[in-house]
Amino acid sequence: MRKNGQIKLYGPAAFEGMRRAGRLVAECLDMLVDEVDVGVPSERIDELVFEFAMDHGAYPATLMYRGYEKSCCTSINHVVCHGIPNEKPFRDGDIVNIDVTFVLDGWHGDSSRMYTAGEIPRRAERLIDVTYESLMRGVAAVKPGATLGDVGHAIQSFVEPQHMSVVRDFCGHGLGRMFHDEPNVVHLGRPGEGPMLKPGMFFTIEPMVNLGRPHVKVLSDGWTAVTRDRSLSAQFEHTVAVTETGVEVFTLSPKGLDKPPHKAAA
Repeated sequence: MRKNGQIKLYGPAAFEGMRRAGRLVAECLDMLVDEVDVGVPSERIDELVFEFAMDHGAYPATLMYRGYEKSCCTSINHVVCHGIPNEKPFRDGDIVNIDVTFVLDGWHGDSSRMYTAGEIPRRAERLIDVTYESLMRGVAAVKPGATLGDVGHAIQSFVEPQHMSVVRDFCGHGLGRMFHDEPNVVHLGRPGEGPMLKPGMFFTIEPMVNLGRPHVKVLSDGWTAVTRDRSLSAQFEHTVAVTETGVEVFTLSPKGLDKPPHKAAA
C-alpha cells in the first residue's frame, strides 16, 4: 500500500484490528516499566521489545524500516525522537522516551511513553507532566467536525504558557495498514484550520515538548534528532480513532501505566 494523498476512513473490522494492535503495544510498554533503570543499556530494552513481539505473533514496524536496524526508539534526555538503542547504560537522572510500533495481523499500533532512571530533577518531572497533559488535551479535542488545527491548538495553547516549546519538525501521522499515512498531525495550529475530522480516521498524536527552544537537528546517523540548545525533551504518543461520537484511544495501558512516572527527587 502507498500514500495517495487521501485520508482513509475505516470500518468496524479495521477498528477491531487496531484495538488488538494498540493493546499489544500498550502491554509491551507496560512490561518495560520495571526494566528501565540505572545501569541498564538501551540495547537491552530493544531486545525485550523484539522478544515480546515475536512471542505475540507481531513484528516491530521499525525493524529494517528505511534501513533502521532496531525494534524500537529510545530517546534519552535532549534526544527529541528516533534515538537508536545502544550499549550505553542509563544513568541516574535520565529520562527516556520509548517508542514502539507493532504490526499485528497487518494493522499498526504505535505508542510511546516517558520512563525515568533513578532520581530525576524537578524540571524533568514537570516537563514530563506537561507533555503528557498536552497529549491528553490533544486527544480530547478529537471529535467529528473538529479539525486537526483544533488538536494542534489544544496542545500548543497549553504548552507555551508553561514556558516550554512544541517541536515543529516532527508530527503525528495517519496509520492503519500502513505505518505512515495521511494525514500529518502537527502539534500546533489554529482552531478551525486544517483537515476536518470524520468517523473512521486513524492517526497518532505524539507531541514532543522541549524545556528550551523548539529547534532540533538530526545527527550524522540520519535518525537521532536532538534539541539544538541541548535542553531536555519529552514525548508521549497514542494511536486514536475518530468515532461517531468522539474519540477512541487504541493504545491505553491495560494497567493504567501510560501516565507519567513519578520518581523525581524531592
